[in-house]
Amino acid sequence: MSRWTPKSLDDCLNVYDLYELARRRLPKPLFPYLQGAAEDEITARENVAAFDRVKIIPRCLVNVAAVKTATRILGQDIEWPVYCSPTGSSRIFHPDGELAVARAAARAGTFYGLSTVATHSIEDVARVSSGPKLFQLFVFKDRDLTRELIERCKRAGYKALCLTVDTQGRGNCEREARSGLSGRMSLAHLASFAAHPRWSLGQLRRGPLSVASVARWTGERSFFANGVWVGEQLDKSITWTEAREIIAQWGGPFAIKGIMSVADARRAVEVGATAVVVSNHGGRQLDGAAASIEALPEIVRAVGDAVEVILDSGVRRGVHVLKALALGAKACSIGRAYLFGLAAGGEAGVTRALDILRTELVRAMELSGCDDVASIGPDLLMRREAASFGG
Repeated sequence: MSRWTPKSLDDCLNVYDLYELARRRLPKPLFPYLQGAAEDEITARENVAAFDRVKIIPRCLVNVAAVKTATRILGQDIEWPVYCSPTGSSRIFHPDGELAVARAAARAGTFYGLSTVATHSIEDVARVSSGPKLFQLFVFKDRDLTRELIERCKRAGYKALCLTVDTQGRGNCEREARSGLSGRMSLAHLASFAAHPRWSLGQLRRGPLSVASVARWTGERSFFANGVWVGEQLDKSITWTEAREIIAQWGGPFAIKGIMSVADARRAVEVGATAVVVSNHGGRQLDGAAASIEALPEIVRAVGDAVEVILDSGVRRGVHVLKALALGAKACSIGRAYLFGLAAGGEAGVTRALDILRTELVRAMELSGCDDVASIGPDLLMRREAASFGG
């Protein structure tokens, strides 16, 4: 992490600086929810560390005066191969929450992903953002609720749907459990809220927190009780048959997120998905799972061009994006990286995070001799990594 203490967004030179600024600006009980992961947090750490084991062999004397970063995913042209992944309860980190991230993503020329458990609704996010949006769908035991969410996304103009499939249960995030965020707060925790008046007053002005898109179904419950309700309603019995049915109901670009095995990637192709997101949920579900970047090459090799392959989890640097593209990803999605920015400075902080990553990506392309993201491939990597990609 950062070795110095930034005082403002202007001081933040990388995502790790935003992390440090976010840590200081959030009340103490909230940061474990942002940074914590399951159990010993091994997978969360490996998601980042595994990028370090992928080595680049730069090319020289390539005209990189105007590198091209534009690409196309999920039926939409975007300006660079990174988008904002769905993250739950973003208003915890800043009162504007998902609204701030959606506006920043639109200005950055990329997708914004809205979670089922977002704190601003499908419709509210659509109203503030003209950019392309995807919705992350959880499948509920009450299929009427699931169908309603899909139809609302159609009416609101969302361009893609993303079915998250690694939430059969909630991961055991012990650091988060100790924080008091679930409602069992100590006097020290409460004092931390008083010591962060900017955050506290901003939340008071916004009014009570809710799981906005499903609020009609949850009834008169507190925000934390709503979260419990959502967890209880998630359907653990869904199979590929239900995934096929949901894809048919949506009828448009469709990603399945949480794919870590070749077998599952192939099944996603069979049921009609247009994209798979290689992801372990940022290490928040099963600790001990492989890092996403480790699982990526074999999946790319197995599915070829049958679906778009997107890499999620662990992206903290622009060079990480370059490495993922070289290993066959079409794009990367980020979660914590932009949430650090959101917590550090709201919409301006998210913009700062996206600007940093895009600048780093362009610089990495220039220094490695890549003039277009479309031309990035395994020939950019040391032989052992190229071999793992090409078989």
